[in-house]
Amino acid sequence: MKVLVTGCTGQLGFDVCRQLKEKNIEYYGAVRDDFDLRNQAAIVSFIEKIKPDAVIHCAAYTAVDKAEDEPELCRQINVTATRTIAEICKTINAKMLYISTDYVFTGTGDHFQEVNDKKIAVNVYGQSKLDGESAVRNTLKNHFIVRVSWVFGIKGHNFIRTMLNLAQNHSTLRVVNDQIGSPTYTADLAVLLCNMVLSNKYGTYHATNEGICSWKDFAEEIFRQAAVNTAVIGQLSAEYPTKARRPLNSRLSKKSLDDAGFRRLPDWHDALQRYLKEINLEK
Repeated sequence: MKVLVTGCTGQLGFDVCRQLKEKNIEYYGAVRDDFDLRNQAAIVSFIEKIKPDAVIHCAAYTAVDKAEDEPELCRQINVTATRTIAEICKTINAKMLYISTDYVFTGTGDHFQEVNDKKIAVNVYGQSKLDGESAVRNTLKNHFIVRVSWVFGIKGHNFIRTMLNLAQNHSTLRVVNDQIGSPTYTADLAVLLCNMVLSNKYGTYHATNEGICSWKDFAEEIFRQAAVNTAVIGQLSAEYPTKARRPLNSRLSKKSLDDAGFRRLPDWHDALQRYLKEINLEK
């Protein structure tokens, strides 16, 4: 099998490529120089040249607040390009795995949201990922859609790095405590995605590390494990307004993984511990 991974320099794409290499699976990690997601002809030409058996589509427009000011660009990358990739996958008889988000849900209540629960996105980014899901689902039979949340990995920016950087100059930090979800370590997620794409268990899934917390809880555990003496004060999302609205409930049920026989990801506390060791080795 040959796998094409888009966004290979991003947090998730990097770890997916690393996992494929460990499994001795032939892959090509695509970057922007290979093809621009705003150029449909370039997408088609490149994928026809590579002729992969599967595409793991990690590349996306992910600037959630900026998307409110750039809705057309966000949709061009997250919807139009996704549909084009699905269409060419159908033409060459390739599987496609599309990464989606908890932001497709309104995020109310305190229940664990199932894959088929009602979806009403609360911001431009979430709507673009929801429409990207529809583009894949309506175009290609052999697809996987995997919704993730609160992602962190060795490459790029994430909440953990932000907290550790801020703690260097602050003895106290204010962090929202009414948004509840699950952190997701890309090294763990990549294992699942690679196992998934090797299977024929097509469908929609939720995949995060086990356990839930607020962003405040997450920050406190980061500082505890990293032995950083910075206090965290909780605040409501309403006290920290952002351009794009965030869902308060990002709890995702993993019943979809259980039903298909896929192993759940480890607990997020354990994932954080391994990640902190990894970034220390990086130094």
